[in-house]
Amino acid sequence: MTHPLSSTLIRPAREDEADTIAGLHVAIWRATYRDYASAEALATLDEAKRLPYWIEALASDDPRTGVLVAETAGAISGIISFGPSSHAAFGGRTEIKHLYVQSYVQSQGIGRRLLTSVLERPDIHAGNGVGLAVVRQNERARRFYQTMGGVEIGTFTDPGPLWRSDNIVMAWDS
Repeated sequence: MTHPLSSTLIRPAREDEADTIAGLHVAIWRATYRDYASAEALATLDEAKRLPYWIEALASDDPRTGVLVAETAGAISGIISFGPSSHAAFGGRTEIKHLYVQSYVQSQGIGRRLLTSVLERPDIHAGNGVGLAVVRQNERARRFYQTMGGVEIGTFTDPGPLWRSDNIVMAWDS
C-alpha cells in the first residue's frame, strides 16, 4: 500500500471545489470542537454558513490571499487558507485562517506539508510574518504549531457569532 504522504499532492484550490471544501471544513471543525463548542454552535455551523467564505476566498485576486489543498488518492484530504489578518492581535501578520486535515490522514505529515507550503512562500513574509489563532483547549494543535516553530505571542476572545472562544495567537516571524 502506498503511504498517503507520498501520494499526496499540495496544490492551489480551484473555484469549483468550494462546496467540497466547505463540507470538509464543517466536518473537521465539528469533530475537533465537539467537546468545546456549544451544541448550538455545532448545529448552526453548516456548509451553507461556510460556503460564502470559500467562494469568496477561491475567487479572490488579492495576492495576499490563497487556498491550498492536499489531495490524496484523488480526494481533498486537507485545506489551508491565508490572507490579511482579521484581528489586531496578529500585529499585521498574514493570518492562516484555516488548517484542517481529514482524520484518516492525520499524523501522517499532511498538515506539516500544508503549513510549510504557506510558511515557505517568499511573499508571505513581506510584512510582519505569519500568525494563526488556535482555540486554547486545542492542545494537540498547539503542540503541532510549536513543533513547527510557532511561538505563542498573545491571546484574544473571538466573540462569535456562533461561539465565544478563547484563542492563542501563534506566530512565525520573518
